[in-house]
Amino acid sequence: MLRRITLPAFLGIMVVVGMAHAEDRVQAELRFAAHNKAEKTAGVWVDGQYVGSVKEVNSDKKVLLLPGKHDVLVRQAWYQDHAEQVILEPGEVHLVHLSMVKLASAPAHEATGELKISATPTRAAVFVDNQFAGHVDEFDGVGKAMLLTPGRHNVRIALPGYLPFETIVNLRAHQKLKIQTELVKGSITDAGSLVTKQ
Repeated sequence: MLRRITLPAFLGIMVVVGMAHAEDRVQAELRFAAHNKAEKTAGVWVDGQYVGSVKEVNSDKKVLLLPGKHDVLVRQAWYQDHAEQVILEPGEVHLVHLSMVKLASAPAHEATGELKISATPTRAAVFVDNQFAGHVDEFDGVGKAMLLTPGRHNVRIALPGYLPFETIVNLRAHQKLKIQTELVKGSITDAGSLVTKQ
């Protein structure tokens, strides 16, 4: 059965559609040119807030920002941080060209303990001893694990919009451990300072 839409109702719908379209023209989009796996799986912070991995923000989780200056930080374990300030214009799609350089200090030969992490959501950031280590999905599954030196390590799993999970592991040489958790939904402010700026 077809319904008749009155002129005032139609105009109201058009105003809402027009406002949504106008908002799209005001916001700018941030995208990333990544060339290798390390760059594609790196974590992205905008104005001190973690927004996801490069791969995510280039696909379904767009980064839409208001025009103006924004600080962009891209981090990957064992690579130098890529930091830059961007000035965005209304409606602009700004491309950040990544060229991440590997650090000379790779994991030590003494890193013989193995830590696997299984958590949901898998896009959550993992921090070990207050350093960004990667995302959950990089440390779960066949052949995937984090190598750590034997001893005590603080492990934190966090994502904006979820309560963070934090634990301490005490690894022995050649020991294999697995952490399993499910992050509980919460306020974006509950994610804590490690998800924001370091």
